[in-house]
Amino acid sequence: MAPVIQARGLSKCYRLGERERYGALRDSIVAAVTAPVRWLNSKSNGESGTGDRTIWALRDVSFEIEQGEIVGIIGRNGSGKSTLLKILSRITEPTIGSAIVRGQVGSLLEVGSGFHPELTGRENVYVNGAILGMKRREIARKFDEIVAFAEVEPFIDTPVKHYSSGMQMRLAFAVAAHLEPTILLVDEVLAVGDVAFQKKCLGKMGDVAREGRTVLFVSHDLTAVQVLCQRAIRLGHGQIQGMGPVAEQIGQYLTDTRAAAPGELDRPVQLFDDLELLKFGFSPNPVQSGHPATFDIELRAPRTLRFDEVAPLIEDTLGRRVAVIDFRLPSGLHEVRPDKTLRLRATFPSIPLIEGEYRIGLFVRSGDLYSLKWDIITLDVSPKPDVEIVPYRTDIRGLVALEFSVTSPAADTVHSSRV
Repeated sequence: MAPVIQARGLSKCYRLGERERYGALRDSIVAAVTAPVRWLNSKSNGESGTGDRTIWALRDVSFEIEQGEIVGIIGRNGSGKSTLLKILSRITEPTIGSAIVRGQVGSLLEVGSGFHPELTGRENVYVNGAILGMKRREIARKFDEIVAFAEVEPFIDTPVKHYSSGMQMRLAFAVAAHLEPTILLVDEVLAVGDVAFQKKCLGKMGDVAREGRTVLFVSHDLTAVQVLCQRAIRLGHGQIQGMGPVAEQIGQYLTDTRAAAPGELDRPVQLFDDLELLKFGFSPNPVQSGHPATFDIELRAPRTLRFDEVAPLIEDTLGRRVAVIDFRLPSGLHEVRPDKTLRLRATFPSIPLIEGEYRIGLFVRSGDLYSLKWDIITLDVSPKPDVEIVPYRTDIRGLVALEFSVTSPAADTVHSSRV
């Protein structure tokens, strides 16, 4: 049996500052024929793809996926994961190469993807089913199951523009997973759901695969990838860095990112088109477990932006959420103006983490705009220097170093834990 997905030499080039244009068929044919020549010319001229304000999101990506496989796609920010799924979903066309996809594709690439904001949740379920080629009676048979899974029963006849991002995500996933596409493509959007719903989604994707359908799963949560997937594709700088058993690829990814994530920003990070992250990180770094520290963030924009949420995310090296630094204010929204950067500081009297390495990402939201960046910096936590007993190994101690007192009735003493 032929593979359900065959990617052959996929490359995708974007010009910075321009929207992707969709021309006539004649223009597409000319572009497709001349793209390899343009690419070879750029290589022979020593161009990196950025000197003329272009960037190659993917370069020469080739792989095959068999029916019924669950394959994880892992990589750092900007490695090409989302671009790859957009090509496989036919949302965008490759600059070079081809992708053969055999079967109906259900994709969940961003919150509310495929939904019309003016239509109700009920209407969007039927529209999405029709796009997948299902008859109305087939959709009706699955409808109650979809709504129950998404937990949006009271709002199903409300236009989705009034849904929260979490409600949109839940309904979008329920539609994509229950309307029986041959291939299910899931991007990082599960990150905006709560833990209980994420667990339910992972269970559903396992059910989909056991039914003989194919799942491509992009996630920052390496634990979820390892539990769900048998195989992984590791991307870096738009190219395949490795492909094979999931544990092997995750191990290599952790080795690579350990060297790549800095302790502090060495250059601004672009969030929205007009929003830059100038400063981001703990001081000191490394920090000793149980000792004080501060966390600073600085944002700059050429126009006034008001932020509903500014939330640095602390995770361990497997992508498991450890904590969120919640900068929301009960008194109002944070604001950045063209003449003044936004500077925020969180002060920690005691860092409660055990020794080890942690990754810090960021979620920011301003109205309908949001940005989610993973692994921006690394935080190194060193052991307490004055422990009174030898601590347990780090792999069995969890993540939090609790401060507490132990009372011994027999000796009538109190011992303060410092491990």
